Amino acid sequence: MKHILAAGIYLFSLLPIRLLYVLSDISYVFTYYLSGYRKAVVQHNLRRAFPEKTDAERKEIERRFYRFFNDLLVECIKMGSISADEVNRRMHLVNPEELLGHCRNGSPVILVTAHYGNWELAIHSLSLLSPFPELIIYKPLSNKTFEGIYNKIRSRFGAMMVPMQQTLRKITEYRREAHISVFVADQTPGGHHNHHYIPFLNQQTPVFTGIEKIAGKSNFPVVYCHIDRIKRGRYACTFHTLTTDPASLPHFELTRMHSAHLENIIIQKPELWLWSHRRWKHSPQL
Repeated sequence: MKHILAAGIYLFSLLPIRLLYVLSDISYVFTYYLSGYRKAVVQHNLRRAFPEKTDAERKEIERRFYRFFNDLLVECIKMGSISADEVNRRMHLVNPEELLGHCRNGSPVILVTAHYGNWELAIHSLSLLSPFPELIIYKPLSNKTFEGIYNKIRSRFGAMMVPMQQTLRKITEYRREAHISVFVADQTPGGHHNHHYIPFLNQQTPVFTGIEKIAGKSNFPVVYCHIDRIKRGRYACTFHTLTTDPASLPHFELTRMHSAHLENIIIQKPELWLWSHRRWKHSPQL
């Protein structure tokens, strides 16, 4: 079954991107107007995040999100066969030296991003950009077949996929050489995970503290990766160093810093965040 599914995704990825966008347009009509895929979740999240906006304003964000979401799906499928040249055409790296400069000075880097823009395409782009090892920290899926297929796609250009539970061990293994560890910081913690609540998008929000703990122990520079969409199928990636001395920061300050950076990005262009996840299903214990 896994091989059949992988072969199907690969064959689908060979279709021209223009045709895939036609399929995205058709999928948009189905997911938004006909099936209403997770529409209640999206609407609930938008009401909580933007209570100051009118219903019409939130409706416009919702519509733009579904447009982008369906484009993202076909773009992720295209990753199965996309060429290196095509990756570089579609993902413009604005200031790569902000990231690579740390590595060239001999320091590993903790790179923080979010489910914003096409974070999947950014994996390919970073793999092609960097001569240094790239560790992609990911949260394992319940569907192991799908996880295996997409991890193989994500690692096409050399990225190493590291399950979240193995993060510290893998980073320790590479601690003596410059490398880039990539974290997606807006994962929703389960009730049993170590997390911290911060004000985020007008509500108390649970966030993982693993990035802060690893950064504090290693004292590696922490860089934020902002992936913006310029137009359909074209992205720009900008790097911003949050700190070069995370060990000196007060407890939870790094978590606050990267969360505030993401919050500002979302407020400016909210449709590019993944609103279809139940991000506020846990509340602080009173």
